[in-house]
Amino acid sequence: MPKTATSRYDVAEHLRTPEEMAAYLEASLEEANGDAAFIAKALGDIARAKGMTQVARDAGLSRESLYKALSGERIPGFDTILKIVSALGLKLHAEAR
Repeated sequence: MPKTATSRYDVAEHLRTPEEMAAYLEASLEEANGDAAFIAKALGDIARAKGMTQVARDAGLSRESLYKALSGERIPGFDTILKIVSALGLKLHAEAR
């Protein structure tokens, strides 16, 4: 049987519009079950789609700090999350259940 060649899937390559980015973040928030690192990783995917250097500049962070904050290995502070969400051109909102 011949082997099938595969490549690693990178969601950042498929987030092209602000609407797709917002939908991805919304879906991630629903799936996270309170896991802040999961949300940070999702924001990292969106930031990579937009360009980490520009997002870091717009958020007032160094590129290295942005990578660390959104690696999914640590939980960034809420102030950092708010800066990043704003730099991504997104808004967080709340609604009653």
